[in-house]
Amino acid sequence: MFKMKPLQRALAALALVSALPLAAMAQGKEPVKVGLVSSKSGVFAQQGEEVMRAVQFAIDEANAKGGVDGRKVEVQSGDDEGTPDAGRRVAEKLARDGHNLLIGAIPSSISLAIAQNLDRWDAAYFIVASKSDKLTGDTCRARSFRTNHSDAMDIAMINEWAKSLKEKKFAVLAADYVWGRDSGESFKKAAETSGKSVPLSLYVPMGTKDFSPYIAQLKDSGVDAIWVAETGRDAIAFVKQAEEFGLIPKTKLIGHSLIQNFMINGTGKALEGTPGTTAYTPDIDSPRNKAFVTAWKAKFNRLPTDNEGQAYNGAQVMFDGVKLAKSVKPADVSKALRGAQLDTLYGNLTMRAADNQLLLPNYVGRAKVVDGVLRPVVEHTFPPSIIPAPSPLCKM
Repeated sequence: MFKMKPLQRALAALALVSALPLAAMAQGKEPVKVGLVSSKSGVFAQQGEEVMRAVQFAIDEANAKGGVDGRKVEVQSGDDEGTPDAGRRVAEKLARDGHNLLIGAIPSSISLAIAQNLDRWDAAYFIVASKSDKLTGDTCRARSFRTNHSDAMDIAMINEWAKSLKEKKFAVLAADYVWGRDSGESFKKAAETSGKSVPLSLYVPMGTKDFSPYIAQLKDSGVDAIWVAETGRDAIAFVKQAEEFGLIPKTKLIGHSLIQNFMINGTGKALEGTPGTTAYTPDIDSPRNKAFVTAWKAKFNRLPTDNEGQAYNGAQVMFDGVKLAKSVKPADVSKALRGAQLDTLYGNLTMRAADNQLLLPNYVGRAKVVDGVLRPVVEHTFPPSIIPAPSPLCKM
């Protein structure tokens, strides 16, 4: 029987390794297991669909390039049904099944329910849409990271923007849950600080289909403009009925997340010309965003929406955490991300160590027609330098 000499055996082994594709060499690495929690049903179903599409796109893109740090990305998803109880249950199941890098819920109420259980589940969570200040305030968690704008960040921008608003008398119409109340109360304070009046504030239960009683009050109030902090199907129903009952365009709407793509698309031309906060647009001038928009257009033959851009950005932050940690363990990923400098769709940004808030620039836009499509277009950009200091209530 022929026997190879030691040198021959070494050379043969080297040749075999050299012939293996990189993907095969990486098979021994533990995969990145993503738990995608968002709304497939309920009030936030349309936003949830966009978030889930973008996270899946990020995963497919990463795997096509050999994975994240040579690790295959695997995903399981669950429907949070738009409620905190369902969101907590599905997130716990995903985490305990090993998909413990969680991402995707829309409302703050669900994100709050998830964040408080991360240590118990041995999970980490990436917030891509929820805005409540509580998430980076008194209920902050060392394993919870927000990659979108908080209410405090939006209000800091609104405080500056409110000074330039020509209207003097405002009303508030907002959803009656954590985010809506935070938004409405903060706008009222900002407007009154700028010498304007807010004589009427209406908080509407989630799932409201008939807005006519609220519209009647708004019409009778004689205000110049209405601060709207509604989202999901409720926001679409309000805008359609506001147009039907003649509230708009006579009375101006100003929106907190009102001019999102799906709401513009769901209300015909009713929101054309409406100003408001906008969290992401495909026009953001950064190398990473340009690459993302090009790849997205190649696959879907359209521009990414605001929800899609934010969700993709959150997935990239998660992946960057894995790369920095050289680990998929939630504790390691969390430790690596705190205080990190990250290359994001918005440019090179800091993940603030004090509260795990990504320090983003912020935008005021307007719903305009561009290349035949009505969508949010940025009119004013506000730098991260206006972001308030972290809440002293955050103890991590």
